[in-house]
Amino acid sequence: MKSILIIGMGKIGQHLCRKLLDLDNEVMIIDQNEEAIRDFFTEVTSARIGDCTNPDVLQALGLNNFDVVIVTIKDDFQNSLEVTNLAKEQGAKYVISFASRDIQAKFLLKNGADEVIYPERDVAHNLAARCSANNVFEYMELDDEYSIVEVPILKSWAGKTIREIGVQAQYGINIIGVVRNGVTNIMPTADYEFIPGDHMQVISNREAVERLLKAIDKGM
Repeated sequence: MKSILIIGMGKIGQHLCRKLLDLDNEVMIIDQNEEAIRDFFTEVTSARIGDCTNPDVLQALGLNNFDVVIVTIKDDFQNSLEVTNLAKEQGAKYVISFASRDIQAKFLLKNGADEVIYPERDVAHNLAARCSANNVFEYMELDDEYSIVEVPILKSWAGKTIREIGVQAQYGINIIGVVRNGVTNIMPTADYEFIPGDHMQVISNREAVERLLKAIDKGM
């Protein structure tokens, strides 16, 4: 559990807030529009109304008390840049900001952001990769080389354990989760035995993932 401050409660901020709460984090939110935070008053640790481009407003939040500060102001880059810079100057430990272009990311990183997220680009890339391949149920690109994918197990794996298959040695992938009947078993042990219908969440480089997908397509 972490203590997280979300600055800006647009659509992305709201989705982010709900997921962070689902994961049992302590979440504080702030937006200058009361309507944007009204539905969260009873769910979050604290909710404030205020303009975070005002240094006094940020100062009152006690930024150094949060593990992460997330600046989700996306439609007004100048405000995002100002808030990011002020947050870091006032003691925020780790600042994540949103960008829509590389030039914005460069400015944000130079002015206090520890990490920059591209929401639209990341969604587009992940969706394109998922739609372009058969048997891919989820896809998340980690960088230019590595990704996490959810795919069905090979038919020949049913009734065998991860150890018996030698997944890492044979395919160069690491299984980080197995989905069975909609329930995910995180970090299954080597003695985990597959059954027909299981999906696996794997992390690996592009070449290994493509090799695995070809094997699945062949019905192995």
